Amino acid sequence: MTTSSELLWIGFSAWATLIILIAYSVTIISMVVVVLSENRNPIRSIAWVLSLLFLPGVGLIFYLFFGRSLKGQHIISRRNKRKLMNRMYNRGVNLEEEPLSAEEKTLVKLARNLCSSFYTTNNEIKIFTTGHEKFESLKRDLKNARESIYLQYYIFSDDTLGKEIADILISKAREGIKVKVIYDHVGSFSARNRFFKNMNENGVETHPFFKVTFPQLANRINWRNHRKIVVIDNEIGYIGGMNIADRYERGTADGSAWRDTHFRLKGDIVSSLVYSFLIDWYFRNPESLIDYPMPKECRLQNHLGMQLITSGPMSRYNNIALCFQKAISAATKSIYIQTPYFLPTDGLLHALEAAALANVDVRIMIPRKGDSKMLQYASFSYVTQCLKAGIKVYLYNPGMLHAKAMIVDEGLVTAGSTNFDFRSFENNFEANLLIYDRDTNRVMRDIFFEDLKKCEKLRYSTWHKRPRLQRTMESIVRLVAPIL
Repeated sequence: MTTSSELLWIGFSAWATLIILIAYSVTIISMVVVVLSENRNPIRSIAWVLSLLFLPGVGLIFYLFFGRSLKGQHIISRRNKRKLMNRMYNRGVNLEEEPLSAEEKTLVKLARNLCSSFYTTNNEIKIFTTGHEKFESLKRDLKNARESIYLQYYIFSDDTLGKEIADILISKAREGIKVKVIYDHVGSFSARNRFFKNMNENGVETHPFFKVTFPQLANRINWRNHRKIVVIDNEIGYIGGMNIADRYERGTADGSAWRDTHFRLKGDIVSSLVYSFLIDWYFRNPESLIDYPMPKECRLQNHLGMQLITSGPMSRYNNIALCFQKAISAATKSIYIQTPYFLPTDGLLHALEAAALANVDVRIMIPRKGDSKMLQYASFSYVTQCLKAGIKVYLYNPGMLHAKAMIVDEGLVTAGSTNFDFRSFENNFEANLLIYDRDTNRVMRDIFFEDLKKCEKLRYSTWHKRPRLQRTMESIVRLVAPIL
């Protein structure tokens, strides 16, 4: 016989269950309303709505971590951003006097309107394709710094190379030189806290970007700062795809090569790197402490045109993706792409297909064996569609191809931190250089064709005969490609 206390407990449990179900239902419905109100890509919105409705528990967790949008938010106030911009960009360039094609001038204007990217001239560039060359040059420049060092990397490891760089930074800080370091908190998880604490205690100001702690885990883990920028004395700049880790200099543990591209810059473009770094530095830091450095007078006199383009989850548009799409659509002769991951948006894939079908020489180089099996399957899932359209696809054999470059016709090059994938275009803070220069284009084309000698060209007649299990895995992984 049921006692009164047991009946009371049953009644309480029933009410508690009802309240929990109502609260949970309201939460799910609210999330659906939020997804719909953001007016995103319809296919993506439908996918999120279906996952929330039919897999409510899993869908809610995935949405909190990977589905939310930061678009329209500001890293720093518009007033301080404008003040910083006016200080850094004090030299105007008349595009009509520059040796640019009509298509290039349109791209310049697009980049300017998307991300306040000023066209600069009077520049100098050195191209690195090995970590040894790049880091020997960087260490030499760091040791010669006289005033300031701004250093930003997605990965700053505490391995042999990382400790060597850290020791140089500490030494320069002790000399009274201003040293600021930004590292991505998730990208640099492998480095121990003591590593960065030691730099801080010795005068190096370190700043973890979007630091992930338990209360803010869902708010921050999906948005990473993938940029690799160094500025020394406001005169010398570095940008590209190499992080601070031994594998970039010595290759992987199994002896495979790690192929990447990085630039050393001098000239007016360096002000753009300073501007980008300082915007990131004062993100979540007191804006009242903003330092407004004066640009150094440039002694170079030439027409080597450059723009720094940046993008991130807070940008109103997918800045770099739109610039890529514009460049691809304007191509008349050739498009050569190197990327570790090939997961293009529909717009970019269609632009590449249209170019190839219009007899533009479109070539895409990806690693045969990547550093992520899932991303490799996702990249391979696009190969068949590319081959059918006449796009030439190559697999790089010696090791990990980590270079991120696109060479268009005979006058344009873009390279930097941006992978040709959804994450770089939509979720990461990225930085790329647009270079309008025939000589640089020729050197980068020569590098591309030298790498081609180490590749296997895929052919549709053999590619479509790959194992059924591999094709199945590619199809499955492609379904989640937008959030990889």
